[in-house]
Amino acid sequence: MASIDIEHLARLAQLQLTEDEHTAVAKDLGRIIDKIDQMQAMTTEDVEPLAHPLDAKLRLRKDEVTEVVDRERYQRGAPAIRDGLYLVPRVVE
Repeated sequence: MASIDIEHLARLAQLQLTEDEHTAVAKDLGRIIDKIDQMQAMTTEDVEPLAHPLDAKLRLRKDEVTEVVDRERYQRGAPAIRDGLYLVPRVVE
C-alpha cells in the first residue's frame, strides 16, 4: 500500500481529525488505492470502448408545446417592462 500523508491531506481540506478519524481515513484511503491498483492491473486490450454500459435505446417523445406561457401574468410583478421585455439596470458601461 502507498504511503498516505493524512495530516497533509487534512490541512489541504481544512479538516481537524481526531486520532480515531485519522486512523479511519487512512484505512479508507488505503482500501480505495488498493481497489484502483486492482483495476489498473486488469487487461483491457480486447475491450471495445463504450459510450454507455447498457445497449438501451431511448424512446423519445415528440417535441410538442404542452404549455402556453402567460407573459402578462408573469410580468405583472416586474418593476419595469417595455415591449414585453424586462427592463433591468445597466451593469456594464
